[in-house]
Amino acid sequence: QVQLVESGGGLVQAGGSLRLACAASGGISRNDVMGWFRQAPGKEREFVAAMRWSAVTTIYSNSVEGRFTISRDNTKNTVYLQMNSLKPEDTAVYYCVVGDVVTPTAEYDYWGQGTQVTVSS
Repeated sequence: QVQLVESGGGLVQAGGSLRLACAASGGISRNDVMGWFRQAPGKEREFVAAMRWSAVTTIYSNSVEGRFTISRDNTKNTVYLQMNSLKPEDTAVYYCVVGDVVTPTAEYDYWGQGTQVTVSS
């Protein structure tokens, strides 16, 4: 059973940066996919980024590509989401996910509890 714990959320001004972290326990293999989704109040859950643990494949949503970077630290079983040039519309609860397929759809097996990111204008 994979468990995910996110951290790094907070309040930041527009144009600023934050780095989210997601620590995974329970066993992550090179074939697993880790990613991030977000959900703003009153909106549907939205795909942000995903990568295979081997880092061969990485995808981003159009709304964050060029501003956000997903990466991982094998030694810590942790995936990161570096968020730069943040905008008020990036405000949401961000969820870490684990699955088998690199996909922007919500077909992931494990979800973290979420961490709040608030971007002020």
